[in-house]
Amino acid sequence: MSKIYVTGLGPGASDQMTVQAKKVLEKCPVIIGYTVYIDLIREEFPDKIFLSTPMRREVDRCRMAFEEAGKGQDVAMVCSGDAGIYGMAGLIFEIGKEYPEVGVEIVPGITAASGGAAVLGAPLMHDFAVISLSDLLTPWEKIEKRIRAAAEADFVICIYNPSSKKRADYLKKACGMILEYRKPETVCGMVRNIGRDGESYEILSLERLQDAQTDMFTTVFIGNSDTMVINGRMVTPRGYRDV
Repeated sequence: MSKIYVTGLGPGASDQMTVQAKKVLEKCPVIIGYTVYIDLIREEFPDKIFLSTPMRREVDRCRMAFEEAGKGQDVAMVCSGDAGIYGMAGLIFEIGKEYPEVGVEIVPGITAASGGAAVLGAPLMHDFAVISLSDLLTPWEKIEKRIRAAAEADFVICIYNPSSKKRADYLKKACGMILEYRKPETVCGMVRNIGRDGESYEILSLERLQDAQTDMFTTVFIGNSDTMVINGRMVTPRGYRDV
């Protein structure tokens, strides 16, 4: 039986892709994905058949994967980061109900939360919440409710998709909500282009984060009440020294 491997590529750099993911891409004759992600791996696997669709064509992309697998060949459906975290894994399972003859396997990868945390230091050492500010698939009212709940519970908050051309003020609005529960000097961090050319990071206060410039390739980390800066790195203590 042919199979679709929903594969997380990691943040972008080849050396941050898992060994399992590389083996899958070497094995599968067909690789399908969003155009930007296909471009990340095209040179490394030049003998493959690459198929892609632009953003907002995710359903078409999944059906394409099942149709190719229906021809009797294994297919890799690639996603950035981890396929099961804001990736294509869930949609593949939903559409897969129509294609019971095709197997599905999920191949995990390094997501932006863990990749960005490593760049900043150790901001996710304690309980944390991951929230996307993109309201393309989630109503802003629900996003706002989740931001307030995470802020009130003193979670470290990792924010995906903090802003775009159409959502230029969303991070500012989110910071304003969080400031109702956190001090202005709360330690925060931003990482741009994780694992790719131009990777950079900045550690700053929550008050300054309000006016920071971000984009879809930026991941934001908002510390909890214990998060601190140690030797220029963002650290959330777990409390081992207190035991």
